[in-house]
Amino acid sequence: MDTNIQKFQAFVKTVDLGSFTKAAEALSCSQSGISRMIGDLEKEWGMTLLERGRTGIRLTPDGTRLLPEARALCDSYDRLQSSVDEINGIHSGIIRIGSLSSVATHWLPRIFGRFLTDYPDVKYEVLLGDYAEIENWIVEGRVDFGFLRIPTVRNLDTTFLSRDPLMAVLPKGHPLAELDVVPIEELCREDFILVEKKSRSDAGELLKQHGLQPNVRFKTWDDNTVLAVVEAGYGVTILSELILRRNPFDVEIRPLDVPAYRDIGIAMRDHETTSAAVRRFLGYLPLRDDMVNNFLAGMGEAFRARTLPEDNPGTDKMDL
Repeated sequence: MDTNIQKFQAFVKTVDLGSFTKAAEALSCSQSGISRMIGDLEKEWGMTLLERGRTGIRLTPDGTRLLPEARALCDSYDRLQSSVDEINGIHSGIIRIGSLSSVATHWLPRIFGRFLTDYPDVKYEVLLGDYAEIENWIVEGRVDFGFLRIPTVRNLDTTFLSRDPLMAVLPKGHPLAELDVVPIEELCREDFILVEKKSRSDAGELLKQHGLQPNVRFKTWDDNTVLAVVEAGYGVTILSELILRRNPFDVEIRPLDVPAYRDIGIAMRDHETTSAAVRRFLGYLPLRDDMVNNFLAGMGEAFRARTLPEDNPGTDKMDL
């Protein structure tokens, strides 16, 4: 940093905080260093800027006149440095993302494709986990942000992205597949295949809300294993629409008879302190596809009204 800028910063910070000691702490400098820099300014300019007394410091008339100019120079330098940091931050470095498997499969490739075209030198690290794991990674600083179900358990900075409907998944030829809408009570009477890891699953949360206990025959964390077991005729399950996209398994998918969905959003510790590269990446999130809306439109207005209420309570808003 230019030594003159450091002197100006010492002068402005000392006036703002009212003491050499506080200015030294704010600028990560010694008290004697702050005093020396201001003394150097006074010698160079041939005037006294600050009067030192038992009650502290106060500006002289000359110091009062020059303070706005010194402050403007410091502010201009800060803006210049921020621009330099932003350019370097966007065009290089790494973005670390915690993600649900379904989001990583169906949303991220499209976003990555466009972002990499614009910023080819940025690298990525994607960690796949469940809701609890992703929240922990965010809190611990292992990832910059994460895609997960909101509202979160932890106090994180979140924003809503999409409402993902939950669907009944049945073997081919199952009697419940003859229904247009499947009652969740009927699913609980069947052998149930539960997708669950450390945190409670979407299906588990839904059934708990309605006071229902499924007859769990098989539990796993892997979505494809669940679908394979259902295809083989060993049970039924509830999965989200995003998980079910482009699935290769020969199963029946039906809407449920109650409002059933998960709200997907992004979460981070503090949006204001994220890197320039992360902030720019978040601006590419609208590039995720509109398959959810197209899917719901095909299910009919009654299903849309049950699945997509106007408000999404429990989510915070932030500008992307």
